[in-house]
Amino acid sequence: MFYERKMFWVLSGVALTTLVTLWAAGQNGKAAGLDNTACPVPVIMEHQQLSPYDVLSPVGRADITMIKQAPRLDTLNGKTIAVVGGSFMASVTHPEIRQLILENYPQAKVLLLGEIGSAGPYPAPGVKRAQKDEFERRLQELHVDAVISGNGGCGLCTPKEEGSCLTAEYLGIPSVMIAAPGFVEQARYVALTAGVPVQRVAVYPGAFSAHTTEELIRNTREILWPQIVEGLTKPIDSAEQKAAAVVEEYTADKVVFSGNLAEVQEFFEGQGWTDGQPIIPPTQAVVEEFFKYTPYGRDDVIGKIPPAYRQVTARHVAVVGAMAGCPPEYMPLLIAFTKAMQNGDFRRTLSSTHAWTPFMWLNGPVARQLGIDAGQGEISVPANKKLGRFIDLAMLNLGGYDVKKNRMGTFGYLSSWAMAEDEEALSRIGWSPYHMLHGFAANDSTVTAASSLNWGNNLTPATSNPDKIAELMAWDAVEKEQFALGGGTPFVYRTILVTEYVARDLAKKYKDKTELEQALIALARRPVAERAYANYWANPGSSFEGKDYSLDRHQRKLAREEGAKDTAMPPWLGWTGQSHAETVPVMAAGKTAIVVTGDANRNKVLTVPGGGMATVKIELPDNWDALLGQLGYKPLADYYIRTNKKTVVPQLPSVQERKKTGTPRFSGKNSKRNGSSKSQYNRKGQYSQNGQYSPYNKNNRRG
Repeated sequence: MFYERKMFWVLSGVALTTLVTLWAAGQNGKAAGLDNTACPVPVIMEHQQLSPYDVLSPVGRADITMIKQAPRLDTLNGKTIAVVGGSFMASVTHPEIRQLILENYPQAKVLLLGEIGSAGPYPAPGVKRAQKDEFERRLQELHVDAVISGNGGCGLCTPKEEGSCLTAEYLGIPSVMIAAPGFVEQARYVALTAGVPVQRVAVYPGAFSAHTTEELIRNTREILWPQIVEGLTKPIDSAEQKAAAVVEEYTADKVVFSGNLAEVQEFFEGQGWTDGQPIIPPTQAVVEEFFKYTPYGRDDVIGKIPPAYRQVTARHVAVVGAMAGCPPEYMPLLIAFTKAMQNGDFRRTLSSTHAWTPFMWLNGPVARQLGIDAGQGEISVPANKKLGRFIDLAMLNLGGYDVKKNRMGTFGYLSSWAMAEDEEALSRIGWSPYHMLHGFAANDSTVTAASSLNWGNNLTPATSNPDKIAELMAWDAVEKEQFALGGGTPFVYRTILVTEYVARDLAKKYKDKTELEQALIALARRPVAERAYANYWANPGSSFEGKDYSLDRHQRKLAREEGAKDTAMPPWLGWTGQSHAETVPVMAAGKTAIVVTGDANRNKVLTVPGGGMATVKIELPDNWDALLGQLGYKPLADYYIRTNKKTVVPQLPSVQERKKTGTPRFSGKNSKRNGSSKSQYNRKGQYSQNGQYSPYNKNNRRG
């Protein structure tokens, strides 16, 4: 049988010619008695003879109904034209476009952003968004004949400004999107996934904010303007319609290709289903194994995941898990992460040019049972790396995030990673694990999806004084804001990783993570003059240079908007000789996850700025322990922790209970969200706090 409990990779020749997959008998928790020492070559040769591999598709069906677009205009003269959007130097380009329209079509009427507004990002199917609805109403009320929107110069602003074009096209109003060259494909892809076959794009030559006002005006007149006129007036032809045709998606239960290992790899790369790294061929036999370990059926729909809104079934999740080399018993973890991918707080930033890299951490007994590492080198051990590989392939295939199309990181992305919170350490310290602070019971198992803008660059507190450690952590938080220098959003999400002995010293003063977070919020401030300098000269959107808007004026504006106060000078700035300064905060309640993890024998803190978090409960089949017992794992209860506190938030029904009652399998409301006003936990910290844990017996680890 191909699907043995061994895995070997064989690379031969100059390029990839052979990739052999056998499940590793030496994995943590696997049944003893399998021979790990025998020469693998005979087994490899035997399995090579099983080619060709009949493989399944990891991509779900995109439920997109294309609209029939209205004819383009015959002229702009006498028309009402909305020129909207406020991104990337629109304050220069848009008034110039207005001037060009009136110069060439004196009977036209032009409405700018302040007169009509904009739609913002176009909502997902079935989602209502007030801004889009209001823009739609204004378009109709003001009898708008055409919409020009922009400027698309980043991975988040392009979908935002494209939303106005889509709103117009759905009303039968022709539109043109303005974008820099690297974001043209993204604008068209966003339109296509929203059901608009052809999005006309006027391409600006270069990076908007890097150009002077004179260059912006010249390029608007000489390069953008002819494209805008053509985009609004030239009829959509059959070639454009054909180029925009949606390719038929493969069904998950259908063999889509047969070939040897090298041919399978080449086929998957050609389809855009892998990132160039080798994959495990997802044959029916391999994929079928995953369904032993989940209560979900093969065709159960996990969700429609943005940005492609593909209908993802449990089978698609299993195919991606197989491609990533995950053992089948990881299936409950993979399902949980896939659910988290639907959460807006988590996914909102994942297309940005600033390259948020998704990652996950686990809480609860399943992580310990499966051997997901929480110690030294955790993200680099095989068990964890397979989960990280799943995230990368899930982003590509389940969500439809595609580099150079709609995943727009300027320098690309790190590989995703996975870790676990060290709840054994927490039991010794007396702090609650992350999931208990967010409405889950102590022995629930959860996956938390998060994203990161950096990795490494650790803080090493050379003191056991909790006050000094907190000061150092606050300073680190100030230094690690959303963008370099703190030039972007003032309050950002952060995951702070703390090793055990640093957490132990902090616990001498802070009885729980919430108290520590409150202390960090109070400490983490920066002079408003420094903040203004960063936001003025390193603004992630438009440039202020060349405008009648001074740095001093910008500083006064930020002081009002961001709550500047006269405070004691932050202790790390004592060298200035000033005792007080006007400062602004850089942290806000509910945006920080403190996770105790990593090498317990090293004094480390790692502050990871990123996007929002989504926590989802891991769901297991009723016979989980029996199934894992056959693989040599110990019972789940061996990894339980004891607490005398109860969870105050009602838990979601299990898959089995939902099937009995007919309730939906999953919605975006089923996850707990860090920092969201809609989440189900008390953001003021009034949560059920754990009592004293009984440390697990370390000998409970699998034999």
